[in-house]
Amino acid sequence: MGVSKDWQRQSLVPSFVYSQTQTAVKSFPIEAPKEKIKMYSPAFYAACTTGGILSCGLTHMSVTPLDLVKCNMQIDPAKYKNISSGFGILLKEQGVKGFFRGWVPTLLGYSAQGACKFGFYEFFKKYYSDMVGAENAVKYKTFIYLAGSASAEVIADIALCPMEAVKVRVQTQPGFARGLSDGLPKFVKSEGPLGLYKGLVPLWGRQIPYTMMKFASFETIVEMLYKYAIPRPKEQCTKSLQLGVSFAGGYVAGVLCAVVSHPADNLVSFLNNAKGATAGDAVRQLGLWGLFTRGLPLRIVMIGTLTGSQWGIYDAFKVFVGLPTTGGATPAPAASK
Repeated sequence: MGVSKDWQRQSLVPSFVYSQTQTAVKSFPIEAPKEKIKMYSPAFYAACTTGGILSCGLTHMSVTPLDLVKCNMQIDPAKYKNISSGFGILLKEQGVKGFFRGWVPTLLGYSAQGACKFGFYEFFKKYYSDMVGAENAVKYKTFIYLAGSASAEVIADIALCPMEAVKVRVQTQPGFARGLSDGLPKFVKSEGPLGLYKGLVPLWGRQIPYTMMKFASFETIVEMLYKYAIPRPKEQCTKSLQLGVSFAGGYVAGVLCAVVSHPADNLVSFLNNAKGATAGDAVRQLGLWGLFTRGLPLRIVMIGTLTGSQWGIYDAFKVFVGLPTTGGATPAPAASK
C-alpha cells in the first residue's frame, strides 16, 4: 500500500513536535509506565538527562579496551603498529586487567558528558524551534538539530574534560597511576588544576563536530528509514522495531562521526599525554596524514558500535518511562489552544 500525501507531509515534522499520543507497548520486553511524562516538562528533561547518563557512561566504559589500544596507537605508533599487535603488547605487558585501566574516569567522565549532551540537546532543540517559530522549525529542522547539538556539546565537554585528561594519562603512561584515585592528585600536582582543562579546546574541536554529525545525521537517517524503508508510519510500528531503527541509524551516524572528528581525537590524545605539548608539536610529530588516519579503522568500529548502542539505550529508557523514541516521521502536532 502506498504512503499517502498527508503522511509524506507529516513526515517532515521534526521530533520536537511529537504528539503525546503513544501506542501501547506490546512487543517491548519492559512495560512502559501508565503515567506518561509530559513533553518538555522538568520531568521530561530529567528523564532525557538520565537516559544520557546510562547511554554514554555504560557504553564508553564497555569499550575501554578498544579505547586503550587506540590511544596507545596514537601516542606511540612505533610500538603499537596496528590493532592486533596493540592488543598483543598490552596483554603481554599488563595482563588482562590492563585492558580496563582507566575505566573509572571513563565511566564518570562520559556519564557527566552524556547527561549534558542529551539533556541539553533536548532543551536547545525545543528552545531554538520556539525561537524561530513552528513553520521555520519544520523548514530548517536540520539547522535546529545542528545548533542544538553544538550548544549542548559545549557544556558537555566542560563536564568531561577533567576526567578525559586523567584517563588518557593513566592509559598511555604505564606506572603513572593505577586509576582515578591516585591519578587525579598526581595529574593536578604535575600540571596544576587548570591543566585538567588543557585539552578543552581540542576536545571541543573533536566533540562539537562529532556531536553535530551524531545528532543531525541520526535524526535525518531515522526519518529516511521510516519514510522509505518501512512500509507503515512510525506510530504503527512495534517498539522493538523502533528501537532497531534507533540502533541502525545510530550506527551509521557513528561511522560518519568518527571520520569527521578523528584529527581532533589524535590531538586530544597527544596533548593529554605530553606535558607542555602544543597542537603544533602534534602536527610536526604525527604529520597531517597521520592526524587524519592514525587509529581511524579501530575508531570507526568503536564509534559506530558505541553510537548505535547509545541511541538504542537512550531510546529504550525513553520508552521505559513512557516517552516516544527519537526522530522519524511523527503525527502532526495538536493545535494550540
